[in-house]
Amino acid sequence: MNFTKMHGLGNDFIIVEDLDLQASDPSGRAQDLCRRRWSVGADGLVLIQPSAEADYRMRIFNADGSEAEMCGNALRCVASYIKERFDTGERLVIEVGGTQKNTMLLPDGMVRVNMGVPELRSDLVPVNGASRKIVNEEITAGDNTFYFSAVGMGNPHCVIYPDHADNISLETVGPLLEHHSMFPRRANVEFVKVLNPQRIEVNVWERGAGRTLACGTGACAAVVAGVQLGRLDGKHPVEVYLPGGMLRIQWKEDGDVLMEGPVEKVFEGEVHGEKQ
Repeated sequence: MNFTKMHGLGNDFIIVEDLDLQASDPSGRAQDLCRRRWSVGADGLVLIQPSAEADYRMRIFNADGSEAEMCGNALRCVASYIKERFDTGERLVIEVGGTQKNTMLLPDGMVRVNMGVPELRSDLVPVNGASRKIVNEEITAGDNTFYFSAVGMGNPHCVIYPDHADNISLETVGPLLEHHSMFPRRANVEFVKVLNPQRIEVNVWERGAGRTLACGTGACAAVVAGVQLGRLDGKHPVEVYLPGGMLRIQWKEDGDVLMEGPVEKVFEGEVHGEKQ
């Protein structure tokens, strides 16, 4: 099996072409190949497949083998990979999670993705309980009580703007919130520190992957929540600083979310045998 290792701000993926739909047991493959130090190592395994509705289809499997509905950093990586591999145009439509995402490769090497309209209805994020818009609702994780906003970006997000973000142990509270009973499909968790109305710092605990250096949908969700809370400027792009680097996100309330950021190809390789 041939693969390409790519990353968006350190959020790394094993990219595999599956245009003949012959990839077997992608969940098991993801668990085997994503193990750091023991194998290729990555946050997820990405399959590029044909699509009847778009230019290509993307499927992504987290390091724990679970299939993710959406991944912004992987979308940018796949768009860049396809452009280089097949010499396509600058614009591509990629199907993922039953939706179609418009991508565009920019002259400076950045990739822009229209992530669509965020889901704010709790039953569609989803969050348990009566259908509602969740903005600054109380949630408890162990001995900690936080106030979160729920945002769906094709996958569920629990966004928290705490008073003292630097004092939080993500490794402790991240798993508790990911698996919290409020989230029937688990949740990605973002802790956000506001630097100014157009600049934030975000640390992410990703569902199925743990702490990652960056999360595209998490950055989008953080901005959507911040605009709703009145903490961020919704009229201009917001610079989102993650441990791996910066993404530029813009959301005009009730409109699409635009994400812009870099990607890099790390290396190419070939896997032999079932267990690597």
